[in-house]
Amino acid sequence: MTKKTNVALVDDHHMMRTGLVNTVNAMGDYLVTVEAGNGAELVEQLSAMDLNGPEAPRIAVVDLSMPVMDGYATMQWLTAHAPQVLSLALTFDATDDAMVRAVHAGARGYVLKSEPPQVLRTALDSLLNTGYYYTQEMMAVHLRGTMELRREHFSRAKIMERISERELEFLALVCDEAELTYEVIAERMGVQRRTVDNYRSSLFEKFDLRSKTGLVLFAMRWKLLEGK
Repeated sequence: MTKKTNVALVDDHHMMRTGLVNTVNAMGDYLVTVEAGNGAELVEQLSAMDLNGPEAPRIAVVDLSMPVMDGYATMQWLTAHAPQVLSLALTFDATDDAMVRAVHAGARGYVLKSEPPQVLRTALDSLLNTGYYYTQEMMAVHLRGTMELRREHFSRAKIMERISERELEFLALVCDEAELTYEVIAERMGVQRRTVDNYRSSLFEKFDLRSKTGLVLFAMRWKLLEGK
């Protein structure tokens, strides 16, 4: 008798989860051994078992939209703590953003809930045999997402080239959660208030900004203070 592949199924809708369990078990080669209503429940169950043992799931079918701990966070946890468990994202959301975010979170494949059961079977077989299930559409989305990240990094690098070390120090103080005044910022930097005004004016002019709030949003948008 051929040994069945253990599957974990995570979905917060009980009726949907029950239907998926029946669908997977009816395939013959797969058996749902772990059920969870959200990522936190899955983590609790997996943390209590030997993930290298025979009872551990080989594949985790994970709904993206869930309370408490959503599918993205769940797949990130699996990638970090149980990489031997392959994640398959399951969702109604067919947008590029959702697909790219799922891949970055650790999804090895992506299946829409609107697809027929045979697609899920194909995805499970592909994960088991190759480690991935990428349709042409998903590969195209992943490529677009990778290119967008490269453009983002390039743009950030070009921005950083235009900001001096002292301007970056000024920007970090402007973004401080204590909401420092320009007078306090000048004191922290050991310069005159007029010098601080010059840093502010320089950044305003370089990046077409108009206010202190604009500086903060600009720094957040381009992650200029990462590692600072």
